[in-house]
Amino acid sequence: MSSKRWLLAIVSFAVTIGASVYIVYTTWPEQRNPAILPLWAHSAAIAIVGLEVLARALKFKLSALSLRVPLSINTALRVCLGGDFGAAITPGRSGAEPARFLVLSEAGVPPSRNLLLLFLELLLEMSSLAVVVIALGIYFHKEAGSALGGVLGVVGVYAAVVLGIGALGVVLSKGDTSGPPPKWAENLRLTGRRWRTVQRALERIRSSVIAVRDARLGFLGLAWLASVAHILLRTMVLPLLVYALGVAAPLAPLVLWPLALVYGAVVAPVPGGGGLIEVTFKHFLGDAIPAPIFGATLVWWRFYTFYLYVILGAFAAGRTVMRALREDQEEAMDDPDPALRSA
Repeated sequence: MSSKRWLLAIVSFAVTIGASVYIVYTTWPEQRNPAILPLWAHSAAIAIVGLEVLARALKFKLSALSLRVPLSINTALRVCLGGDFGAAITPGRSGAEPARFLVLSEAGVPPSRNLLLLFLELLLEMSSLAVVVIALGIYFHKEAGSALGGVLGVVGVYAAVVLGIGALGVVLSKGDTSGPPPKWAENLRLTGRRWRTVQRALERIRSSVIAVRDARLGFLGLAWLASVAHILLRTMVLPLLVYALGVAAPLAPLVLWPLALVYGAVVAPVPGGGGLIEVTFKHFLGDAIPAPIFGATLVWWRFYTFYLYVILGAFAAGRTVMRALREDQEEAMDDPDPALRSA
């Protein structure tokens, strides 16, 4: 990344930490000791994180098996954690896919299968998330309230974007993608090198559709179940932290709002959210979590759902992620088309 992007990431993380400090300060319990999370709760939270990462790695491994792509569980783990690290230090989590792509490429996965595997993983995530949210909505229908609406809104936007991009790509790939750019591409200034990139992408989509038709459904079903498992594990962290501190709180918002915050973080324009997640957490969960434990709950929830993943990702694939982001930036800046340079 460039020095400006590093500066943005550092400032954003500083603001994020500052938001947590401010919320802890303003919710500090008066005339009583601060809430201290018991050791067994930390152990349980670490176990949940480990199981969640393993479930995502199994999803990648099983997805690869369904497409007959050789992929070790160690590589799948590095793909997941590397994507987490790349997402955390880039705006709008834009660094996740370049990081995953490079990890898979270095593992010997061909580019066409690489992109197919990443998009299949995204589709599994979207479909399993939708099913989990609907199931939770049915289970908590009497007490979900605004939490269910928030989660459904996030999932709806997420699904619309994923399915919309996929449907558009499939439709365009069915046409003739050879030769010079058509009128619609010229109107979008997709000429020269950019049109050649689009051509290659559409050709890969066409081959990917054919490959998905031949996928082994048994492994694909197991991958979907692994995706459901990792989403459910993500819903367990906040209830664990709150109830471990010995207080009574409604379960529905503790389960539903974290899903909206985790998946809604993709819209944050700065790395780490720039305090947006903390402020949103305070706004929607301020009434559900008692004030004496609110600050401690926020800090540990962010640690076990964000900061720990950043640390693990840096150790697992930090160098690879930085190389992926650097190459992605250089490729974006390197455009030989004079018309595009003057645009």
